[in-house]
Amino acid sequence: MVTSITTVPSVRKAVMTLYSGTTDPLSHRTRIVLYEKDIECQVVDVEPGKKPRELGEYNPYNQVPTMVDRDLVLYDANIINEYLDERLPHPPLMPVDPVSRAKARLMLMRFDRDWFSLVPQLAGDKKSGQKARNTIRDGLTVISPIFKEHPFALGPELSLVDCALAPLLWRLDHYGIDLPRQAKPILDYAERLFARKSFKLSLTEAEKGMR
Repeated sequence: MVTSITTVPSVRKAVMTLYSGTTDPLSHRTRIVLYEKDIECQVVDVEPGKKPRELGEYNPYNQVPTMVDRDLVLYDANIINEYLDERLPHPPLMPVDPVSRAKARLMLMRFDRDWFSLVPQLAGDKKSGQKARNTIRDGLTVISPIFKEHPFALGPELSLVDCALAPLLWRLDHYGIDLPRQAKPILDYAERLFARKSFKLSLTEAEKGMR
């Protein structure tokens, strides 16, 4: 079971440790995966602007999320999540066949390049912030029809693609992004994600206050 702490204790630790930003959407992705798979992992809550010293020793970029599994250190949410899916394969969160896996990875790459890369701009000047909001809004609206046909991004089962998209959808109000009426299918999809036990458990106190 996932546990959340604020400092690394001196007592016996779980095999895995995740350094996770309390408001970071990329860290949120990995927390969802941990609860979907019910992985025993020690979660070190990293508050904005208060990174623990050892994080920079583990990760040359001094960023969250960072996962330590014995002698292995991983960073980048997509790499961490695929590792978790392969190391503990039940329930599987990536397709089995290589074509579908490639399509899933392409979707994840586009989410990061097209939308998540714009998140820092939302707190910038008014013009650049609004441009970023419009880009994210329009992108989500374009993919909305996918969710008329399937309950999840890749079909009938939840995948890493859904785990990656859920944190952004949860933060839409917080980011000041209003989706139009034609985006109703993706809003309904978001509510399905938010209703999952794993998603509810993944939320930090700070994230609960975003909606």
